[in-house]
Amino acid sequence: MSRLNDFLNEAGIFFVATNDGAQPKLRPFGAHVEVDGVVHFAVGDFKAVYRQMQANPLCEIAACKPDGVWLRYTGRIVFDDDKKYADAMFAASPVLRDIYNEKTGYVMKTFHLEDSMAYIMPPVGEPEKIL
Repeated sequence: MSRLNDFLNEAGIFFVATNDGAQPKLRPFGAHVEVDGVVHFAVGDFKAVYRQMQANPLCEIAACKPDGVWLRYTGRIVFDDDKKYADAMFAASPVLRDIYNEKTGYVMKTFHLEDSMAYIMPPVGEPEKIL
């Protein structure tokens, strides 16, 4: 597992920042999975955040652990069409099947970041680039 995925696992909840026109938007996320060395995330295609990601794929993800160490991960969102990423997401977070299924009609889209950088930010000291 990568340090990025490990950090997100330890933090539990992380925040994804997007833009709605000129207005920044920040939302809590929790679902992620690492496949083939790349961390993937999930979002519902019926949500405003999904439309914002399509309109402006630049985003930032932030997470914080109880010890005050935090993560900043920035990049460009790329949606994944391969079903293996959705299957891996459902395996990692089975509760997602209650939301995204034929009965609800909701569709889960998976994505990852490209052209990205990730830094671990200690409470004191210099940031450490991990990606």
